[in-house]
Amino acid sequence: MDPTTERRYRWVFLAAAIYDLALGITFTLLYTWAFDLMGIRDEAPDGAYVPLLGSFVLVLGVAYLLIYRGDLQRNRDLILVGTIYKFAYGTVATVFWLKGDAPHAIFVVFGVVDVVFFVLMFNIWRSLGKVKSAAV
Repeated sequence: MDPTTERRYRWVFLAAAIYDLALGITFTLLYTWAFDLMGIRDEAPDGAYVPLLGSFVLVLGVAYLLIYRGDLQRNRDLILVGTIYKFAYGTVATVFWLKGDAPHAIFVVFGVVDVVFFVLMFNIWRSLGKVKSAAV
């Protein structure tokens, strides 16, 4: 793979890492503040539900950072997991938006961002598979 393409791919994962780390920290440690800020405090589930999901997003942010720093080809399986996650959130956000049941518009924005990341990551994953096939 040429260095320019590799650098472009790495930037996608750095952006995803920063984005998911920020969301993960917010919804793990600052979720009451975030829900208050959005004016939907009454819709925030009680208990560990939101921090648990926030910590999951935080861990994915760490994974994207490791992909960014590591060997892209060797991390292709991890890229697939991250790609599936982006597809899953984008799909869930779209379904709830279409049903008119999104708790706040920001969650739809998160879904749109994840769909963009999904498309980028899927294309990177596919491209890395072609590079691997060509090397064999």
